[in-house]
Amino acid sequence: MAVDLHTHSAYSDGSDPPADLVAKAAAAGLEAVALTDHDNLDGVPEALAAARHHDIELIPGVELSCEWVRGGFHMIVLWLEPGSGPLQDQLLELQTGRATRNERMVDKLAGLGVDITYNEVLEEAGGTGVGRPHMAAVLVRKGVVESMAEAFDLYLTAGRPAYVGRARLTPEAAIELSRKSGALPIIAHPHTLGIARSELDAELKRLAGIGLAGLEAFYPEYEPDTRLELVERARQAGLVPSGGSDYHGSYKQGLQLGRGYGDLNVASSVLEELRLLRA
Repeated sequence: MAVDLHTHSAYSDGSDPPADLVAKAAAAGLEAVALTDHDNLDGVPEALAAARHHDIELIPGVELSCEWVRGGFHMIVLWLEPGSGPLQDQLLELQTGRATRNERMVDKLAGLGVDITYNEVLEEAGGTGVGRPHMAAVLVRKGVVESMAEAFDLYLTAGRPAYVGRARLTPEAAIELSRKSGALPIIAHPHTLGIARSELDAELKRLAGIGLAGLEAFYPEYEPDTRLELVERARQAGLVPSGGSDYHGSYKQGLQLGRGYGDLNVASSVLEELRLLRA
């Protein structure tokens, strides 16, 4: 049996409602799926109800974008339950910052002469979880750009004219808050950290020492040899090699739940190993 420990619904920057995502995960034969929307747990109740209906395990989670000077430091946090708690309460502040940032980005796009309004972006997102992919989708639909990738390349990524930064947690704070909330923090897609192997190994050991639980080794964009290498490096640092598809529905064409681009397989033993860390 396989699992998928990194997915996104329409409550952040995916296209599928949580219930549809869970139904697709069950149809794909997955034993468990984690919903890890950006900075929010809003889709978890719907996903849990769907999981009960389809007899599949749903792991509530979140993906955090952390402050990191050399690249993108994203952290998957698993078993983060909705409600009050150290990290849950911090998410509310992050969501406020994200909403303000989204409005500023749309204003900058309009100031550049791009035909877009915030109401159009809200409609694309279904009224919640607005993110840059929703802006990109509006630009594609209106013929401003030909693809989502072009929208990011021309306007929406760091260094481009419509980009606006936002407040983020440090990796250390994210790990501490996750652990205090009874959840497990895992570094997502480590290639985005932008550091050399020796520095990454040292950083993994340092963060493992303060509570980091895992490293995402099984990722769709990695070749098999890279996955094996990351498994070894995770083990050397005392971390569990985790993984998931980073599913976004139609916003990432060709990417399948549990299978990535066709060759991804995250064994259920990964989930069991992570579960032991919570005991």
